[in-house]
Amino acid sequence: MSASGGPRLRSMNVADSEARPVFGPAGNKTGSYSSRKDASKPLRKAEKLGSDVDLAREKKDASSQSHSSSVSSVLRRHEQLLHSNLSMNASCSSDASTDSFHSRASTGRLTRSNSYGFTRKRYVSKPRSVVSDGVLESPPPDGAQSKKRCAWITPNTEPCYATFHDEEWGVPVHDDKKLFEVLVLSSALSELAWPAILSKRHIFREAFVDFDPVAVSKLNEKKMLAPGTSASSLLSDLKLRGIIENARQISKVIEEFGSFDNYIWSFVNHKPIVSKFRYPRQVPAKTPKAEVISKDLLRRGFRGVGPTVIYSFMQVVGLTNDHLIGCFRFQECVAAEGKEENSIKDDAQPKACDSVMESDLSIAIDNLSLYESQ
Repeated sequence: MSASGGPRLRSMNVADSEARPVFGPAGNKTGSYSSRKDASKPLRKAEKLGSDVDLAREKKDASSQSHSSSVSSVLRRHEQLLHSNLSMNASCSSDASTDSFHSRASTGRLTRSNSYGFTRKRYVSKPRSVVSDGVLESPPPDGAQSKKRCAWITPNTEPCYATFHDEEWGVPVHDDKKLFEVLVLSSALSELAWPAILSKRHIFREAFVDFDPVAVSKLNEKKMLAPGTSASSLLSDLKLRGIIENARQISKVIEEFGSFDNYIWSFVNHKPIVSKFRYPRQVPAKTPKAEVISKDLLRRGFRGVGPTVIYSFMQVVGLTNDHLIGCFRFQECVAAEGKEENSIKDDAQPKACDSVMESDLSIAIDNLSLYESQ
């Protein structure tokens, strides 16, 4: 103990004074020294992170600038190539055409308006025929004008069948020998097709005596059916016997009606049926009219004359005009029938005059006889 006084005791508020916050100008926002010392560490870390972020941003900006510069250089190169291609195409096409090219810079495509050339060559096939509305347009032979035919006549059709279509099929026939020939050939369709039949037509005519019904009706069946004969090489024995029998029945029809032509054309009132078909699928295999004719022929003793055979016969001899309306033969067959009607009328007029004269003469003779008797 000193003499100066009692012992000096440490104030209990020292620590409090040391820990007492110091007020700054901005108010009570700062802590103690220790707290400030501890808080400086995260601040330094934040500053360091901020600097790293800034460096990353700078690197990213630099890389984006370099990428944009590279993209711009690529675009410039592409544009230069495009312009060079345009100039080359323009120089190459200036000799062929004066039409202008239009470029699309976004796609790099080239279009040409009203030009005869294309940047891409297209393979255009040259078909031998074009079918439109069921009608075939055949290629013009030796520069001749093309003709539209029925669709079943194709470039691969046998020439004999194409000629048959162009010259005979659908033309009205009024000759008994010709009618008998077509009936024989139509009945052969059950064993042969039209191209095969037409290719052997000369053999048919030789074997059946040029299709004279009277001569065929007198043929000897045994000699015709003998092996090695021309007729035996064409059809079966059943068909050959049927042809001979049909010739006999046609002779009877001629005796009854005056001609086979009068008999067969009476079923259509002596005027062909004009079908006006547009598509091949519309052409039937048989019709009710064909069934009527078939029944009457079978009743009279004909053989092998079913409705399908008879309808094929009707198509060939012009009883029905089944050419498609776009075929060039359609109108020609109609015109041919018109000529036939005119010729028939011309023949009928002299006969009518003769009959009138005969009747007048008979009346005059009767009057004269009465006058003499008085």
